[in-house]
Amino acid sequence: MVLLRRVIGDALRARRQGQQRTLREVSSAANVSLGYLSEIERGQKEPSSELLAAICDALGARLSELLREVSDTVALAEQMPNVLVPVQDEPAPVPAAPAAKATGRAVRQVSSDGTVAVSVRQDSPLKATLRSTRVRSSERDRDVVCAA
Repeated sequence: MVLLRRVIGDALRARRQGQQRTLREVSSAANVSLGYLSEIERGQKEPSSELLAAICDALGARLSELLREVSDTVALAEQMPNVLVPVQDEPAPVPAAPAAKATGRAVRQVSSDGTVAVSVRQDSPLKATLRSTRVRSSERDRDVVCAA
């Protein structure tokens, strides 16, 4: 099962690292403790809406942009077989998504507009690791070729 707090944390960390900023810089600008921001980024704590808005402001990002990215990631994960569905006694067969590529226990899905890629590694029946990335135009072309 994918946890929303992990997807939010991954999105915040990606933005911070994309700006080449430290946890200390962002925690100071957002007026949140460094340890708490670290826990948020690792998906261990779920921030309040006020705190999330302060962190987005410190990153120079709009809250709506972050939430849209998180929403896109979760929407892609919902399309992947057995990622967000509870384990049943007799699971119904789920058709593979058109742009999904499976390798062992890992699956990668690219959004229909080609802007977000989500990879899921199923560690156990109760634990899945979800990673989302923005796809650059050169990667987008490669994914379309591979998915055809």
